[in-house]
Amino acid sequence: MTRTEAGGEGDKKSLPAGIRVVPNHSNEIIRGETALVRRDRAIEADILQVVSGNVGISGVKDVRLWVDGGVAHLRGFVQNESEQFLLRRLVGMVRGVHAVWDLLERPGRRPLNVLDIGCGTYKQSQQSVGVDRFIYPPVDVVTDLETSLPFGSNTIDHIFAVHVLEHINELVSLMNEIHRVLRHDGVLHVMVPYWHHAVAVADPTHVRFFVPQSFKLFCQRTPFISPFRPLTVSCNSDTVFADLIPDKEGAGADDDEIVRHFL
Repeated sequence: MTRTEAGGEGDKKSLPAGIRVVPNHSNEIIRGETALVRRDRAIEADILQVVSGNVGISGVKDVRLWVDGGVAHLRGFVQNESEQFLLRRLVGMVRGVHAVWDLLERPGRRPLNVLDIGCGTYKQSQQSVGVDRFIYPPVDVVTDLETSLPFGSNTIDHIFAVHVLEHINELVSLMNEIHRVLRHDGVLHVMVPYWHHAVAVADPTHVRFFVPQSFKLFCQRTPFISPFRPLTVSCNSDTVFADLIPDKEGAGADDDEIVRHFL
């Protein structure tokens, strides 16, 4: 499971675009100086190279970046929605990035409304509202995810669903609820076990298995399914990652997006 809060302000690498890498001390404490940590640092360097000098994000100020397990974390401020979308897209195109968790504030969107559904004993961000059917210290709202989410429509900026969808029987209903509560530019961040890994089959409470293509139907215009559009969809040896944005118009992804993410 990815850790989310980077620590310290040392070893900053600054860019004219206002993006800087901060050390992810939790990563190093847990894993030590392993090949995985070195890979994450290499990805950070590649991200800086890709975004450096891009005029489309010239207004970005004080954005903090770190990569943990192939998940690129962005925190800070951007000027507008188009700037955030471009930054997210640039980062997501970097080889080795499986997901982009961009909790970026902007004028009129501060503070962010963030949910962590099925959070259990750990929330992916301290600013998120923990949602679970069981009472644990991080849980703020107790509810059954198999029913409706107790939040207003078009009110949420980000939803984390980390190792929870594999426990859901009524997945279409939950995905429709997530679509409902997310803003038009809100993002669903998913991590689930990859079907052929032991983690996927070892837990008797898992009721379904996932591959990246499992999210294809949710990104197409399909009866009784509120469609999303894919931002990033990928996998490694044990995890499927998906960042999805709701399509409030109901059209779903276009053919190019389907080919890019699912073929």
